[in-house]
Amino acid sequence: QVSPALRTPRLPVWLCSVSGRHSVLFGTDSRLLSDWKAERIFHLYFYSGQQEQTQTAHLTIDTHSHHWEEAQREDPCSPGKRRPALEMAIRTKWAGATISWNGTDPFF
Repeated sequence: QVSPALRTPRLPVWLCSVSGRHSVLFGTDSRLLSDWKAERIFHLYFYSGQQEQTQTAHLTIDTHSHHWEEAQREDPCSPGKRRPALEMAIRTKWAGATISWNGTDPFF
């Protein structure tokens, strides 16, 4: 029998397969599970367990940002512009969100 805590997690947790690698994306704010208003600006953490990742990546997700708020040097419409697979996975839930890696180099 599955524990009730496993059926209904207390914190948001997503098991991911990004670029063929298994990882976990999680939040520490339980309001993300029950209050849609908490989905404006929030933090998620990403850990792949891969040898090249020395620490958990801290991401800031902003679901109400605008495309003109991105850095001027970045043109998301340019044909050579690549987005990290993790960002694309996050955008399947929060379309159009701006994702800040807070000083961590994005994983491609």
